[in-house]
Amino acid sequence: FDNWPLQRGFDRYSGFLGGATDQFYPELTYDNHHIDPPTTPENGYHLTEDLIDHSIKFINDQKSIYPKRPFFLYMGLSATHSPHQAPKSYIDKYKGRFDSGWDHVRDEWFAKQLELGIVPAETELAPRNPGVDSWSDLSANAQKLALKLQESFAGFLDHTDDEIGRLVEYLSDSDELDNTIFLVLSDNGASQEGGAQGVSDEGRFNHPLLDDLETIDSILEGIGSPVSSPNYPWGWAQAGNTPLKWYKSTTHAGGVRDPLIVHWPAGIKTAGEIREQFTHVTDIVPTILNLLSLDAPEIHRGIPQIPVTGESFAYTFEDGNIETERGPQYFEMFGHRAIWADNWKAVSRHRKNAPYTDDEWELYNLNEDFSECNDLSTERPEKLRELIDTWWIEAGKNNVLPLDDRSFQLLAPSQRPGGIHENLRYRYVPPLSRLTQDTSPPMGMGEWTLLADIERDEEDQGGVIFARGKRTSGLSLFIQDNILCFDYNAFRQVTKVRSDF
Repeated sequence: FDNWPLQRGFDRYSGFLGGATDQFYPELTYDNHHIDPPTTPENGYHLTEDLIDHSIKFINDQKSIYPKRPFFLYMGLSATHSPHQAPKSYIDKYKGRFDSGWDHVRDEWFAKQLELGIVPAETELAPRNPGVDSWSDLSANAQKLALKLQESFAGFLDHTDDEIGRLVEYLSDSDELDNTIFLVLSDNGASQEGGAQGVSDEGRFNHPLLDDLETIDSILEGIGSPVSSPNYPWGWAQAGNTPLKWYKSTTHAGGVRDPLIVHWPAGIKTAGEIREQFTHVTDIVPTILNLLSLDAPEIHRGIPQIPVTGESFAYTFEDGNIETERGPQYFEMFGHRAIWADNWKAVSRHRKNAPYTDDEWELYNLNEDFSECNDLSTERPEKLRELIDTWWIEAGKNNVLPLDDRSFQLLAPSQRPGGIHENLRYRYVPPLSRLTQDTSPPMGMGEWTLLADIERDEEDQGGVIFARGKRTSGLSLFIQDNILCFDYNAFRQVTKVRSDF
């Protein structure tokens, strides 16, 4: 519980703690305990709507009791992280919208970005990422799957936009909107975890168990619904990152360059303008403190605080032409590295388990090359060396070292020494609360043994003994009609075992 929201300073919390949660059957936490969703998708439940409902409720509760006090709301939506699930009406709205394919759509989106001034006029469209086929080279069934996956993503995004609009409408109706600083941002670029083909269930990519294109018509209708857990293919992720290259989890622009919208009618008089000064996510807290004329506390309740890094970008609000005041910013993700300084960027891609000395660095002048297309590393080796040296300095200052390219092992403290999964042996005795995904045994990637001691009050007594998973995959050991049953669902490939007592 030490790192749950209430232990980190929030007064109230409603949401999810794990990543990639299901939108229709999420694992919910309310304040400091787990709860079930209030209703089912058959009755209209969707996670985003639930989160907006509670956001409005928490603000309204606080304003009803302390109307003159300011409020701080952190609304971390799961949208549009996979799985891409949305109400059917939103997905149906986009049927046929992308039939021209990801190459044509990417060109259209790039032209629109240039027209709106979202990217500089001289921007190049990055070349096709490795592994992304030309749309015309896909089979008809591969196109069918890719289209439905993109339609599901688009419906998910549209639904999210409407729900954020519902929060904005509440703030407007309660006369809070004009003096509320509203920041909307993404946390990374488009996801590559759908693979080249895309998946109806995101777990398929990890095993891998790709969807059978020969029988794809049988599952298309369910994609985006509660019976699926989809993620789109690389081609649509590349289009989503237009005009950039690569994806989420890399340190190229396609992984780390994201939109940030700041809305504050009472304080910003240049509404609708675009700012190009470099800004990093760590600059948000310093900006808010600056706008409120506050200093970050050095000591809180007797505990020395970690210094706040980042720099305020409030200086950009009134002057779009002012020079960037930001100092160097490092990036590191699974061994991939990058450094930004004075609108130059050095970036490298890392091969897992390979020596870091083998990494090849690229160099880009972002003043002239927004999309990182023209590598200047051989033309300006002295500039590249300067930036690499700066990366090591910044990495040392910010506790990045030693470099470690492991992924989920580092992200799962429960699997570290002393964690709940240290010995991989578990004993459960009733009564027991429902376990979350993170606390239940990791049974999906290897062999395991399940032993159950069963005592029945009556000879024909039945019920579930052990179950783990969700509709798209999982397992259950249960007694039905005095038969011991075991069902194992591996992404709709169901194995059933039956035994008499």
